[in-house]
Amino acid sequence: MFERQRSGSVVCPGCNRLVEVDAAQCPHCGRVSPGMFGYARTLQAFAGGEGFVRFVIATCALLYVVTLLVGFQGLGSGGLMRLLSPSGETIFAFGSSGWLPVFQYGRWWTPLSASWLHGSLLHILFNMMWIRQLAPALIRLFGAGRTVLIYVVAGVSGFVLTSVVGHLLPGLPRILQGAASTVGASASIFGLFGALVLYGRRTGSAALGRQVWTWAAVLFVFGLVFPGIDNWAHFGGFAGGYAAASYLDPRTPERPEHLLAALVCLALSLAAVVLSVLHYLAIR
Repeated sequence: MFERQRSGSVVCPGCNRLVEVDAAQCPHCGRVSPGMFGYARTLQAFAGGEGFVRFVIATCALLYVVTLLVGFQGLGSGGLMRLLSPSGETIFAFGSSGWLPVFQYGRWWTPLSASWLHGSLLHILFNMMWIRQLAPALIRLFGAGRTVLIYVVAGVSGFVLTSVVGHLLPGLPRILQGAASTVGASASIFGLFGALVLYGRRTGSAALGRQVWTWAAVLFVFGLVFPGIDNWAHFGGFAGGYAAASYLDPRTPERPEHLLAALVCLALSLAAVVLSVLHYLAIR
């Protein structure tokens, strides 16, 4: 996916002029390593298209299939929403978050891994549909790098919030409790909602803001009505996405550093899945 270019020219991300791929510094604007160590062309292609959307969908689908193969729970004894579900132990092994993994087992890294895991066929289908709907719009407005950062930050903030609430406030009514074990991309999806709301406020796009608020409100109500939905993760994801988008400021151009930071976040997220499996094998 990330092929290194060792010769030839690339477009400097600082001044948009051609420079040698291995130049230590751009002779026109002075940017250090304008060829991004040989990965400039690949990174620019990733930023210009929908590489991130395809990456999320493919990675989530692969992990869902792997968790089914490792620990298949059944064809849906818990109803339609539990159709083709991995077992709870398997989800835990691959990196579910919540107060139980984080506080009882010390798996503090799971807010990074949980966004990539799903608990049933409908769970992953609904989430991937929302990502396919929302992420391309964010990429057009913020750029691919900042979209990845918003996505990852929102997921982490959502799972941290639900874990902390579940640990510190166990006596809340069931519908308001933090999750003991939780997975899914929905916290990150609510972060994309938050980022779009911020964009509408910053740019004066009232119609966009109203549309996104409508979507978010419907899903919030859905979470309050139907059992088994992690409302604190959704709330934390929305707040995290809004805050990240505010810091990244969509009115300014995206910088190459954003894309590099995004790749680091993706690498850390997948490393968290691997660490979860290794930790599970160690404590088993």
